Amino acid sequence: MTDRQQAQAGSTPVLGTSAPAPGPGSGPRPDSATEPTGYAAQRLHLLRADPRTGAARRAALAELTDRWLSGLFTTAADGLTGVALVAVGGYGRGELSPRSDLDLLLLHDGGPSGTAVSQLAEQIWYPVWDNGIALDHSVRDLGTARKVAAGDLKVQLGLLDARHLAGDPSLTASLRSSVLADWRSAAADRLPELHALCRERAERHGELSFLLEPDLKEARGGLRDLTALDAVAASWIADAPRAGLDAAGARLRDVRDTLHLVTGRATDRLSLQDQDQVAAELGVLDADILLRQVYEAARTVAYAADVTWREVDRVLRARSDRPRRSTRFGFGSAGRAAPQRGSALRSPLAEGVVEQDGEAVLAATAKPAADPVLPLRAAAAAAQAGLPLAPSTARRLAAESRPLPVPWPDEAREQLVTLLGAGESAIPVWEALEAEGLVARLLPDWERVRCRPQRNAVHRWTVDRHLVETAVQAAALTRRVARPDLLLVAALLHDIGKGWPGDHSEAGEVITRDVAARLGFPKPDVDTLALLVRQHLLLVDTATRRDLDDPATVATITSAVGSTGVLELLHALTEADALATGPAAWSTWRATLVADLAGRAAAALDEESRQAPGSGSGPGPAEPSAEEERLAVEAARTGGPVLSLRAESEQAPDPTTEPMGVTLTLALPDRPAVLPTVAGVLALHRLTVRAAAIRELDPIGAGPVLALTWQVAAEFGEVPEAARLRADIRRALDGGLDVSRRLAERDASAPRRRGSAAPPPRVTVAAGGSASATVLEVRAHDAPGLLHRIGRALESTGVRVRTARISTLGADAVDAFYVTGVDGRPLPRERALEVARSVERALC
Repeated sequence: MTDRQQAQAGSTPVLGTSAPAPGPGSGPRPDSATEPTGYAAQRLHLLRADPRTGAARRAALAELTDRWLSGLFTTAADGLTGVALVAVGGYGRGELSPRSDLDLLLLHDGGPSGTAVSQLAEQIWYPVWDNGIALDHSVRDLGTARKVAAGDLKVQLGLLDARHLAGDPSLTASLRSSVLADWRSAAADRLPELHALCRERAERHGELSFLLEPDLKEARGGLRDLTALDAVAASWIADAPRAGLDAAGARLRDVRDTLHLVTGRATDRLSLQDQDQVAAELGVLDADILLRQVYEAARTVAYAADVTWREVDRVLRARSDRPRRSTRFGFGSAGRAAPQRGSALRSPLAEGVVEQDGEAVLAATAKPAADPVLPLRAAAAAAQAGLPLAPSTARRLAAESRPLPVPWPDEAREQLVTLLGAGESAIPVWEALEAEGLVARLLPDWERVRCRPQRNAVHRWTVDRHLVETAVQAAALTRRVARPDLLLVAALLHDIGKGWPGDHSEAGEVITRDVAARLGFPKPDVDTLALLVRQHLLLVDTATRRDLDDPATVATITSAVGSTGVLELLHALTEADALATGPAAWSTWRATLVADLAGRAAAALDEESRQAPGSGSGPGPAEPSAEEERLAVEAARTGGPVLSLRAESEQAPDPTTEPMGVTLTLALPDRPAVLPTVAGVLALHRLTVRAAAIRELDPIGAGPVLALTWQVAAEFGEVPEAARLRADIRRALDGGLDVSRRLAERDASAPRRRGSAAPPPRVTVAAGGSASATVLEVRAHDAPGLLHRIGRALESTGVRVRTARISTLGADAVDAFYVTGVDGRPLPRERALEVARSVERALC
């Protein structure tokens, strides 16, 4: 049945269906003499000759169309009452682009006859079709409109924007009030349905801010999402963060308008072939700048959508958990206080950061103006806990935090590494920082790559998002390297040169040197980071373009990297970069070639190391400090643990910040289980071990004394007094304090968070690490009590820990334990491997 036949039969086609202009033979048509012949000319003039653009032109086009349709209705109605012409959907919002459909509803109160309403509809629909304008139309009474909306979410969304054009205004007012009331009453069911539609659309059309040919309407972050946000606001459940949202929507609509005019088609896809012309029409320098503007707008919309839907979920979840009955005094049926907004329990995440309502927020005592590291600490804590950073927290941090000193304090650099090491959960936190301009404030060079398109079909992301995605991929490879902090920072910076002219690797090397020095890395680490950025394409280019059997090929790699440590970093960076680029950039074939080349280069470097003078003995134990020797003498003389605490100082002290932590030096006569016991006591006091060293001394010839030096920082609050730590260590060593049980009880009562999926721990035997001991390397995700568990695992194997080097790099622990058998000699190879496997199993 044709649309004309449906109207004649009094049927009510569903809102949202589109019908083309009827052609010859489609049935009798109404007299066209009533059609205002001036509308087409006025519309053409407005679109081609009128100086107005953007929102002003859209409003003018809507106003012109309103007058025309109102005239059509008035002429055709000829005194007919109980009928109204209503604009809905995009037209109802007044968002008319040059090729927009007209969304119209002919609403009646059931009084006029079906024939009269059908004839009225024909007198309006046909002139629209004759002007070549696409039309979404329906004819309904008020009850039917509400019923159809209740069964079709898209229809209901269109009716939320209903706007009166002509006829009986009370009908339109009744429609608006009833549809809004229905929407709000059914919000608990309708909003999850709308969210599901948004997710499905995003999966189908992708993310607007990363597409080379984005759909300005349907892709995530596009105009459809703006409509969804308006619908959420109309429900009174939640509202989107409005900062920049109107400007973002206006920019997307301006580009869409220009695209319609340039192509002459009702298209929303900004194709490559049209981008230069659209940019020129908008007065933008080139297509890349146009895409950056589109991407920035889309990110604003997408971030607002994420925040809004998270709030919707929170509110609906709170409603479902609310007691069924409550009194005016706020007590439920069982006499318990009913939950109120803002009364959610807060659990600590880091100093100045807590979890509330499923988000990371600032603690009540936090003072961003006096704590310049707080933005990074809050971001790292949120990402590691798998929580979003609350928008209000990000805004406050942006408004109140002071710039970090240069070079950065050690804690700031470690928190950045911890954030990057969180993997996938770092992405929404990074987006929250970017939304408030905090990333560019922390890393000024970031602005050049932000939202920068990559005109290469291999790349899935813009330059900035590719860098973050590379860090995400690198976080899964941290167990393969001895310096996970350098891997993560190199991943974040490897393409930073793409914002500058020339070869991006060469430009990136220069930028990286400046950035790394600003972050506070020592000179050797700055050189390593610069080398990794400069050579980040070396392995894959060489492996796929050169003969691996040619010694010159391997020599190219060994001469560039210089050491196995840098080689393993470059290998991991190569893989992370390729995985973050896209499926076409990494395959089994490429991975095999790169691994083969890296293996040959590592073997060559190992051979060079063995042939070097003095090789094979490994680094010997460092000389004890004067403080360690003093405490060791006292411990040997008294027979008890002797402990001292000394506050650390920063390289660039800031009078507004507290000391990062303290150096704790402990000496006591050698006895079993010293390492796990002391580490457990520190964990019970919520002290984070940033670095540690264990040495065996015999200062007065009375027997071995262990000297343990720990660099620790309080997880929350302040470091306890030395007397309290000493007392607890003595109790634990004497059996009066069961450290393992206390830690297990605390872990059992701690809130369970999904957190980030850290790579599994890895324990290896370092070949040639020492001539006098076997070196076990432990690489694991840092966690409270980790060193206690490692110490217990080593004790259970019956080995003696002679020396240890403990390092915490961001969220990763990289520890080396020099162990011997009971005879004081290095372990046989098979025995060493057995110990390594045992420790690894204990940490899994």
